[in-house]
Amino acid sequence: MVLIVGIIATITYGTVGLGIAMVDDEEDTISPSELDEDERFSDPRVEQVGENEYEAYVVAQTFIYQPDPIEVPEDSEVTFYVTSRDVIHSFSLVGTNVNTMVVPGEVSSVTAEFDEPAEYGVICNEYCGSGHHDMEGMLYVVPEDEFDLTELSVTADDEVELGDDATFDVTVENGQLDDLETAIELEVGDETIEEDVTVPGDDTYETTLTVDSTDLGEGDHDWTVTVDDHTESGTLSVVEDLEDDEDDEDGGDDDE
Repeated sequence: MVLIVGIIATITYGTVGLGIAMVDDEEDTISPSELDEDERFSDPRVEQVGENEYEAYVVAQTFIYQPDPIEVPEDSEVTFYVTSRDVIHSFSLVGTNVNTMVVPGEVSSVTAEFDEPAEYGVICNEYCGSGHHDMEGMLYVVPEDEFDLTELSVTADDEVELGDDATFDVTVENGQLDDLETAIELEVGDETIEEDVTVPGDDTYETTLTVDSTDLGEGDHDWTVTVDDHTESGTLSVVEDLEDDEDDEDGGDDDE
């Protein structure tokens, strides 16, 4: 009787006590050829959906996982939605009982709780081809104060005429539910522009920063836009007469 009770207790703890949910068959089917058009899997990612609740959308294909690595905060509950782009794979977190088959055309889901910072290997337990043994990824559970879902993108001029303004269109996306208070810093040549911003939770902030090319002078100037730990960089060329270059091209067409 003691052994029977012990076995039942062990199984119960392994399936419930660790916060792991079993895989079910309630998810919709999905065409592997249409993943790039599906709002869930076109951009494999982690999303915050509630207080300490997250969803991870993962795509498995020969012989990688996307995203890789996956990063989630401590003290969180994460539901993984996983599908395959090509053949049968599996999504298994080493050291946990998160282990689900990943079948093309279907979406597997499994939920786990992560109480403290740790690192878990992601491996495929289903033979998927010659590179099967190299198919692996990483899941990082990081301290809460080190976790963020900020994305930065910048669209900037490659070339401007001396005397014109150079423009930098900056987009900051806040994927967390809490407001993000931060600063956008642009460094180009010897010029520095900083703008304090508040990005609402689960929202996007857009702004345009301008620099007078006269202050930069002719030549190539490296630029960097920084938001917290995120950076985008490039090179801006300031030329004496941009219109002359265009006129020369038009003149060449007339001669022809």
